[in-house]
Amino acid sequence: MTQQTVARSEAAPDHGGAVGLRVSGMDKIYPTRRGRVEALRGIDLDIGRGEFVSLVGRSGCGKTTLLRVLSGLLPPTAGTVEAGGRPVWVDGRRDDAAFASFGLVFQEANLFPWFSITDNVALPLKLRGESTSSRRARARELCGMVGLSGFEDSYPRELSGGMRQRAAIARALACDPSVLLMDEPFGALDALTRDRMNLELQEIHAASGATVVFVTHSIPEAVFLADRVVLLTPRPGRIRSVTEVGLARPRSMETETGAGFQDIVRGLRRELDEES
Repeated sequence: MTQQTVARSEAAPDHGGAVGLRVSGMDKIYPTRRGRVEALRGIDLDIGRGEFVSLVGRSGCGKTTLLRVLSGLLPPTAGTVEAGGRPVWVDGRRDDAAFASFGLVFQEANLFPWFSITDNVALPLKLRGESTSSRRARARELCGMVGLSGFEDSYPRELSGGMRQRAAIARALACDPSVLLMDEPFGALDALTRDRMNLELQEIHAASGATVVFVTHSIPEAVFLADRVVLLTPRPGRIRSVTEVGLARPRSMETETGAGFQDIVRGLRRELDEES
């Protein structure tokens, strides 16, 4: 299998015409004491409903900034962001209703240490006013989905880093999000745990059907997980390429030894080297 890289104007995937996220002409500029810093320029990207897209690029290229704009944590300086055809930023103000179906996972699990795993996972449902019985039942169901059965009554300090990240993912899934945004969620894990988490995330994505945008520094991880890999240029971050992965699912660790997988990884690394 050969790498297929398409221009951003042709980057819309074929998901039956259903677009989960759309970014058009998006810029992000930070004001600083030394002047304006242009983090992102002219981002145009359609992400299909249920698609898994990985964002890669050198440090400082704007991957996390792009994710934070998508997640409602930062307003864009220019351009539009839509979820399901609905603008999520209007006149620099976030439409909270548009983000109601978003789930966020960061590099740190950020669990409350005085809550059990069940109560951490159920917290979004508690904030929505659901009954104790229904939210705890949903939390236990999600713990089973992410491989935490038997640890529901444990506390974060009693779990490994990988298990805490499983709990963070379960919490993000508590409200059945249509969009799941993940900022290097496995970056602090050891290699073996990271591999296991990638396998589990693949299963979670298949079961949930959510649109996933995943930031990572690891090209092999990006390719293993994604339907498409978006490569950003150094600052100001622009879309250099969008690469169709096209590998059959479900994927296993053996997938990474295949010629098709290796071709895609080499092609992306070559593009990164050209940015040096």
